[in-house]
Amino acid sequence: MNIRLIGLGRMGSNFALNCRDHHHQVIGYDANEEARNRLKAQGFQVVRSLSELTRREPDERLVIWLLVPNQLVDAVLEQLVPLLAKHDIVIDGGNSNFNLSIKHYQYLKSKGIDYIDLGTSGGIHGARHGACLMAGGERDVVAYVEPVFRDVAIENGYAYVGRPGSGHFVKMVHNGIEYGMMQAIAEGFDLLQASPFELDHKAISKMWNHGSIIESALLGFTHDAFAKDATLSSIAGRIDDSGEGMWMIEEALKYKVSVPVITQALFARYKSRDDERFGEKVVAAMRAEFGGHAVYKKKT
Repeated sequence: MNIRLIGLGRMGSNFALNCRDHHHQVIGYDANEEARNRLKAQGFQVVRSLSELTRREPDERLVIWLLVPNQLVDAVLEQLVPLLAKHDIVIDGGNSNFNLSIKHYQYLKSKGIDYIDLGTSGGIHGARHGACLMAGGERDVVAYVEPVFRDVAIENGYAYVGRPGSGHFVKMVHNGIEYGMMQAIAEGFDLLQASPFELDHKAISKMWNHGSIIESALLGFTHDAFAKDATLSSIAGRIDDSGEGMWMIEEALKYKVSVPVITQALFARYKSRDDERFGEKVVAAMRAEFGGHAVYKKKT
């Protein structure tokens, strides 16, 4: 199949290689010239504009795969839609909010253009060697592209999950679960570090990842980090988030579903971004007032 790929960063370029390994043709576009040149150097056809990307043979149905940050999807669609024809397919493989994905589906449908929201997991390694893919969309539209999805996914790592919006909804829940799992691993190593024992975190993470109940890809990544820096001394303890945890908690509130572990994991990320929060000052002040507890003065 001929795939027109928009976004040639780390994910997009690795998916391009993965597609080529499975004998799918890829034509790439990125607004960044350096990204275009990197993929071109690997033997791919790369174009410099969306108008070039959307050139077609007579009666050809275009398959456009977006691998861009969710903040850019609206802008890309605004430029892309006038260049498309009825029954062309747009695949959003980024971490878009499922509510926006539903709106994108409805907008494109009004133009006669088909849309798939494709939840994508597995990171850069997965993009290159076999990803986990969660497809949402009209069943017949997804079926048209499904051979590509099955090819670039790891074995048993692809599923059609339901109607438009469901692919990104399932990916949102996946990422929320990921938040909780990562936080639990981090808290465990925090306690190991605080213990009186002289523990080798690299050895422990390797051992736990061979046969234990908590064996996982995340533990594997933890081991890799300790292999590079045994005490993580070069890493600042600030944790960002890309929005999916917050979106999941918002949906949980809407449907009255209790997600305390994931909520606390998200709050822990927020807490990591500042050494001091005003709310913490308020609690300290209250404790001093009602109980005479000591307060720590801010250093000048």
